[in-house]
This record gives sequence, C-alpha cells and structure tokens, in this order.
Amino acid sequence: MKDYRRVMLGSGSKYADECYANNFIGLDYGINQDLSNYLPENWREFNDKYIPVYLESHPDKTKIAAGLACGNLWVVCKGLNQGDLVLCPDGQQNYYVGEIDSDYWYKPDGILPHRRSVKWYPVIIESNAMSEDLRKSVGASGAVVALGTYAEEIEELIGGDKPPTIISSDDTIEEPSEFALEKHLEHFLVQNWQHTPLGKEYDIYEDEGELVGQQYPSDTGPIDILAISKDKKTLLVVELKKGRASDHVVGQVQRYMGFVKHELAEPDQKVQGIIIALEDDIRIRRALSVTNDINFYRYQVHFELFKEF
Repeated sequence: MKDYRRVMLGSGSKYADECYANNFIGLDYGINQDLSNYLPENWREFNDKYIPVYLESHPDKTKIAAGLACGNLWVVCKGLNQGDLVLCPDGQQNYYVGEIDSDYWYKPDGILPHRRSVKWYPVIIESNAMSEDLRKSVGASGAVVALGTYAEEIEELIGGDKPPTIISSDDTIEEPSEFALEKHLEHFLVQNWQHTPLGKEYDIYEDEGELVGQQYPSDTGPIDILAISKDKKTLLVVELKKGRASDHVVGQVQRYMGFVKHELAEPDQKVQGIIIALEDDIRIRRALSVTNDINFYRYQVHFELFKEF
C-alpha cells in the first residue's frame, strides 16, 4: 500500500528549493555517519542504537525529543518505500509533490545528508486547495507527518486516480463510519488545550517551542496526544475516540503507556493515561475499575440555531 508523508526540508523549509532542484529529500539531526549498514526493518531497533548517539551530540535534549528525531530519521531512510508519495512545503504555502525512487544514500558534505532520491511531479499544491483537515495536518509540527488518511484527497489534488476507499481497521472504534471525525476532535482539543481541565495541569509536549506531542509515534501506533505535567513529573497519554469507546481502548492505552514508561520516561517520572470519548458503557467501566492510572473523560458537542429574521 502506498504511503503518504509530509516531509519538512530544513527549518522553515529553507532547503526546499535546493532539494526540488536536485531531486532529493533528506534529514540531518546531527548524526554524522552513513546509516546504510544499519537500517533494520524495525524502527525500534534503530532507535535503541541511535538515541544514545543523538543524545551524545544533543545533551540538552530529552529522551522524548531524541525518540522523535530518530524515528523520523528511520522513516525517511528506511520506512518509506520506492513509489511512496511525499509532500514538501516550499515555505510559501505551497507543496512540492514527489515520488520516492531510490533507496537511502548518504552525502556527508551536503545539506540534509541522509537522503532519498525523488521524482518530483509537475504539479505544486497550494494550501488553499486543500480541505481544512488536510491543511491542518500538513501544517503540523515535526519533520515528518503521516498523511495516509488523506490519500484519496491527495491523489485528486495531483490529478491521479482515486485509490480504494480507506476503511478503519481500528477495533477500538465501534462505529467505523465515525473514524474520519476523530481528527476534528483531535485538532479542536489541541487548539483549545489551555481552556480545558487538562490544560490546567498538563502541557502538550514541546521541543524548542515546537509542538511534538500530537500523533507521537510509538511501536504500537501513534499516540494521539503526549503531554507532560507542569511540574515535569508525569507524562500523560491521551487517546481520543469519536462516539462510544469500547473496552478494547483500555488495552490500547496501556500499550502506549508501557512504551512511554520504558522508552521515554525519566527514572523520576510516572505515566498516566486518559481516554476521551462521547459515551462510555458498562464494559469500559468494568475495565477501568481495576485500572488505577487511566481516567475517562466524556466530551459534549454544543450546537444551537438562532433565528435572525
């Protein structure tokens, strides 16, 4: 299945034009060595080896920032396959679109030395041509952002054939038809975080002022929101479900929490979880009754009509 990613080419897209002119994408992160002989199929193995390397050259960074950097590096160097599609902002609200057409290669004396060759399409996508949801996703923080949810729209924007309709395989959602609406909830919560009860105790995780806690990658799937308490003592995993959440989501959150505990948390930090959904039921109540570190929140949607004349 074709993968779709937004890839940032340098801070503020400062290398976008050079990459476009020379048909490549790349990342840096200060890891100055050829990775050709160590790109395992599992990104976790890559992170285990290179997080210490990253932290050695970036002693001021946290394990969370290191995990994100190394995860992004693995995606670009190994996770993307030939034929996968990348959207790269040009810094002026437009996006170059290209197809990966080589394996990883290393250029030690150039910008963004960890590279993949790209065949750029003869089309540039303007951000105002995108749906609001796609525009928000391509504008998200971080060097690499997954865009598979928007495959059909992206293919339409570049004039290609429509791929098969995307169907949710997430068994924690009882109504797959509601899957697409989950993104609305996530964007709304992120944008209004400081006005929620959670925002009084936690901040969505940032690195150098850049929001990196939204869709944070783990080895069992992306964490909707990764937050940290204002006293830095607790990491919070937030999972969002549109509609009624099933009891399967409890295990999902526990897996995310296990990843955070073992891979990201410092020795003096604890890990908590929160599930946010429109409704609960007896099954999820029973599951949560024997879990001390996961809380459940319901959200409400308020809608009114006002007669004007």
